Amino acid sequence: MLDSVLIANRGEIACRIIRSARKLGMRTIAVHSEADSKALFVEMADEAHPIGKAPATESYLVVDKIIEVAKTSSAACIHPGYGFLSERAEFGEACEANGIVFVGPPASAIRAMGLKDAAKALASQAGVPIVPGYHGSRQEPDFLRQKAYEIGYPVLIKAVAGGGGKGMRRVDKAAEFEAALESAQREAASAFGDPRVLVEKYVLSPRHIEIQVFADKHGNVVHLFERDCSLQRRHQKVIEEAPAPGMTAQMRAAMGKAAVEAARAVGYVSAGTIEFIADGREGLRPDRFYFMEMNTRLQVEHPVTEAITGLDLVELQFRIAAGERLPFGQHELRMDGHAVEARLYAEDPEKGFLPSTGKLWALRFPDGEAIRIDTGVKEGDWVTPFYDPMIAKVIAHGATRDEALDKLSDALGKTAVAGPKTNLAFLKGLCDAPEFRAGRFDTGFIDANLGALGAVEQRLDAAAVAAGAARLHQRLVSEAFDVVHRTQGNLSDPWNDEDGFQLLGERRVGVPLLVNGARLETLVGFEAGEMIVHVPDFGFSTRAALDWSGDYRRLLAPDLDAELIDGDGAVFVLRHGRQTHVARFDPFAVDLEHIDEGGTVKAPMHGKLIAVFVQPGDRVAKGQRLAILEAMKMEHALVAPAAGAVVEVAVEPGAQVAEGARLIVVQPDDA
Repeated sequence: MLDSVLIANRGEIACRIIRSARKLGMRTIAVHSEADSKALFVEMADEAHPIGKAPATESYLVVDKIIEVAKTSSAACIHPGYGFLSERAEFGEACEANGIVFVGPPASAIRAMGLKDAAKALASQAGVPIVPGYHGSRQEPDFLRQKAYEIGYPVLIKAVAGGGGKGMRRVDKAAEFEAALESAQREAASAFGDPRVLVEKYVLSPRHIEIQVFADKHGNVVHLFERDCSLQRRHQKVIEEAPAPGMTAQMRAAMGKAAVEAARAVGYVSAGTIEFIADGREGLRPDRFYFMEMNTRLQVEHPVTEAITGLDLVELQFRIAAGERLPFGQHELRMDGHAVEARLYAEDPEKGFLPSTGKLWALRFPDGEAIRIDTGVKEGDWVTPFYDPMIAKVIAHGATRDEALDKLSDALGKTAVAGPKTNLAFLKGLCDAPEFRAGRFDTGFIDANLGALGAVEQRLDAAAVAAGAARLHQRLVSEAFDVVHRTQGNLSDPWNDEDGFQLLGERRVGVPLLVNGARLETLVGFEAGEMIVHVPDFGFSTRAALDWSGDYRRLLAPDLDAELIDGDGAVFVLRHGRQTHVARFDPFAVDLEHIDEGGTVKAPMHGKLIAVFVQPGDRVAKGQRLAILEAMKMEHALVAPAAGAVVEVAVEPGAQVAEGARLIVVQPDDA
């Protein structure tokens, strides 16, 4: 067995690799950017080495820096994880040139399967069915538009290099093709350094099903059954499961055979995934699935395969890299039960899944039988704009699909995250959705059910506001008593303005708040030993018990099924998976210079402005695209808040902008 490993990655996959390496007695070596100097994976590793600034292009994507650390630390091998350099053939070659074992496939296999057009040609030669489309080298926009017309809409534009949904756009009509092509090419160039695309027929009612393959250096290739990854948003997987609902033994055998043949065709070694698209209009049929691509690395969703097979795929990768044979044949592999994985992201489903950043003031996961949490962060860490916004993967295993989904839903309900907005409530809603539970879904399920899943703007949670107001007033009362106690030694000042005391009836004190950044008035009163919180705009009131015995700071929050987390000078109220940020309104903190900014377009988060489509004097319609911001590996369109005239463009394309930065100003027509 290899005695040491350098992990050329970060976050939860780095932590995951370290755990398996330790089990094998290997010394673990981490590399990290400046932003990750105190990250969990850095703490877990036996040793850690800095390799550059926060942007991945200056750290995790710099081959020479990683190889240099591997040499100076005497690493026997390098595990690339997934993402970053994991599918760069030149990285594998650099390892080999320096006498370091690369824990993955040979560079020739990465190169052969790294470009979708070449991969499809190889798969077709191996007898694997492929989706109809144009997979050639010509990239002129007019030519590709003509090919799309010949294929017939809807079509899918896909980056030739890379994966993960980047550089991928569905186009439903010819009028949308040009903008979609430009966006796909731009995103592909940014993510993979290669703007080339292919155009394919979009399969209606598609199911995304992939086969996990493993191969050793002795010519043995097996598959570890399938995973269903059809629950996607913008081609990014959200919930994955194994085995696939509705899968028949006949189709599993056909897909498994096709996957093994595709792996053999490129002389594959180590873990890999063959991804297929299946036409699910009439259920899963062995004559209606098509090769999409091969991921020449470990997959994010590998834990569900581990759960149903009982195998440690990372350990298996290490053993194969060390020259061992696969310890089993295809006939010896069995599936045990069902497993489901949900990807918990720092993003706001109510704001178009916009990535969210900030400090994790609270992060707690449940303990439970057959529940697994893979995470790369801990409470107190920061979610930065530099990397993928994943917080954790929550995995559940059960004897049946229903049992696994029940366990996952329960685990999500017991998970607490405060700070950045998350998709926690959305994931639970998705997990409990009746149509998904019944197995009636495809890759368009999420987009077709955004409202039902809570992924649209929601009404403010008045109960959460009341709970936050109670906690803030509790602080104020406690601070007032602290002052009285220090100066007078008297804890029973009936004339204190802030405790709301009066002899008859309820006395109310106005408590102006900022709730999720917007001003809201609340009233707090006291009567018969209780605090009463009113939210007039919502016609909502609730009571909180007071207890002045013992510790005078004790004030029980309203019984609203809410968890209150102090932080950031405010309160994060967690209720039913949603987060409400409640702070006291400070009139002296108002920015009078920019108080009227109804037509201002600001950066929703830190990122790079990669395109601006307007200039001062242009007229725009409400919702029209004004610019593109790239953040956390994805493009985000910035649109006009109202119809009007552009009066200012404050930044140039290529500029790095901070969250909240003023970018473009539109003078609304009705102003």
